[in-house]
Amino acid sequence: MGFINFLIWAIYQLVDLYILVIVVWCLLSWFPNARGTKLGDVINRLVEPYMRWFDFIPPIGGISFAPVVAIFVLYLVQYGLKALTMMI
Repeated sequence: MGFINFLIWAIYQLVDLYILVIVVWCLLSWFPNARGTKLGDVINRLVEPYMRWFDFIPPIGGISFAPVVAIFVLYLVQYGLKALTMMI
């Protein structure tokens, strides 16, 4: 059971890190050409495939709420992992 708990903990931490990367990705959009840098390119490669799942959410007033929904889904994943840990 120890290995499974460690694996769940590691996935939980990776989801936390990915949420942070999404937040940084959103912040990069505030600065002109920030996504064109090497750091921006790496973050785009990490975040864009996941964010494409949320393209169906239309922007409201020019502001996209897709990242908020994407982060909420990741929080649900973390909640599921925590519930799974409680069951083990």
